[in-house]
Amino acid sequence: MKKIVLSMVAILAFGFANAQESTGKGFSKGSIFVSGAIGINSEKTGDNKSSGFEIEPKVGFFVTDNIAIGGKLGYRSDKAENAVTDTEDEARLTVGAFGRYYFTPSSDFSLFGELGVDYSSVDNKLADVKENEIGANLGLGLSYFVSSNFALEATWAGLGYTSNDNGGDGADKTNTFGLGADLRSINFGLLYKF
Repeated sequence: MKKIVLSMVAILAFGFANAQESTGKGFSKGSIFVSGAIGINSEKTGDNKSSGFEIEPKVGFFVTDNIAIGGKLGYRSDKAENAVTDTEDEARLTVGAFGRYYFTPSSDFSLFGELGVDYSSVDNKLADVKENEIGANLGLGLSYFVSSNFALEATWAGLGYTSNDNGGDGADKTNTFGLGADLRSINFGLLYKF
């Protein structure tokens, strides 16, 4: 584990050292970027089946050289069938806003902090229940430009809070607070800068 941590620190130090020599890549005031998530999954074990689909585009705009604000719109659908009686058919629509602070935005390599707030409407079609969920998260990320328009991005949502009304009508709310110290939950993606 020590070797992995020391290797990561060495890579970060090398990246920051190389980032000082800018090649026209990176961000500046007025830059616009697009990123997001897309996914499809399917699983079958015996008579148990599950499948899902998710799309969540994200757009950001640099209001200063270091600060970007933006929004996202997402849709997710999950279906599951169990051989006994349990079934699931759920659709989730999410709207969110975020703010990022980039430490070295005009470099090829930059570390950023992100604060985001999301609202989700969850429609459980089989139980005929509609849930409302509000969440906030604080995380870290890294951007590395491989060309003047494309960057590889890694994000880690470290601190999060969600509140779900579980369909209302007297149902108990579910409040969740978490500190994600698990480095296995890092998300990787691709970012396009206009």
